[in-house]
Amino acid sequence: MSSGDMIADRRFDFARDLQLRGELVAAEDLFVQATSLAPGFATAWFTLGEVREQLGDRAGAIVAFGHAQSNDAGDRNGAGLRLMRLGAAELTGMQPTYVRALFDQYAPKFEKALVEGLGYCAPALLLQAVLASRAAAGKSAFFKDAIDLGCGTGLAAHAFAARTESIVGIDLSQRMVELARATGLYTQVEVAEIVEWLALRPEASVDLILAADVMVYVHDLASLLREAARVLAPGGVLAFTAETHPGEGVVLVEGLRYAHGVDHLRSSVASAGLLLDRLELASSRTETGVPVPGLVAVAVKA
Repeated sequence: MSSGDMIADRRFDFARDLQLRGELVAAEDLFVQATSLAPGFATAWFTLGEVREQLGDRAGAIVAFGHAQSNDAGDRNGAGLRLMRLGAAELTGMQPTYVRALFDQYAPKFEKALVEGLGYCAPALLLQAVLASRAAAGKSAFFKDAIDLGCGTGLAAHAFAARTESIVGIDLSQRMVELARATGLYTQVEVAEIVEWLALRPEASVDLILAADVMVYVHDLASLLREAARVLAPGGVLAFTAETHPGEGVVLVEGLRYAHGVDHLRSSVASAGLLLDRLELASSRTETGVPVPGLVAVAVKA
């Protein structure tokens, strides 16, 4: 994003080149110059924060990320999340503008980067868990009406295409939605914030709700689970994946995603009035070649 000042932009570009080459001290100096020339240049402040964090300057990084956040009302770079990770801000939810910007720019390379690069398998894990749950209950694994929350490019719809009569996709990212529509697998695909969208749906109107790696962008599960429970018909299924950690409650992990403790997740599902039918340790992706600790859950509306 441009600062509106040609000289500041040029110094930012030079600084980015230095940063990518690992010349962090020189990059920091040029980022400082860019922010001095254009004090409202949020992206330069944000990248300065990244460099300072790499240099081990926590206090300086906090100052830079603070400027980045205050100069961009939508916090599209995610400076607020960096401040949370550094312990300089209370752990709260992600800005929808950040999530939208993240996936709008990620959309063209999403499937290649995620599936080929990170071994992403959340849709397959969900299908396996749902099939096992239905078989154990002696119930059909075919669903008339389904919702795919955070549908992305449509990977979950591919996994469940033979198991659903109608599936609606919801995502914050316009570019993701365009790719999902192009699959032809959805009855309908909409750009919306998922909790707000669910709140407008009729009660007891669907049989299956999928959320493949959606909970990793949700700090407070209560609202989402409550609305999902309301929209599910009796006997309906909510299947989702999540990242986890060995402690209590919710933490923001290094990859800037939320990880939910097992007990916290169990109590959140129960508080929403759902019965947790299956909860298994299962990693949906790798990071630097290491499986990310995760969970796959199937909850049922009594």
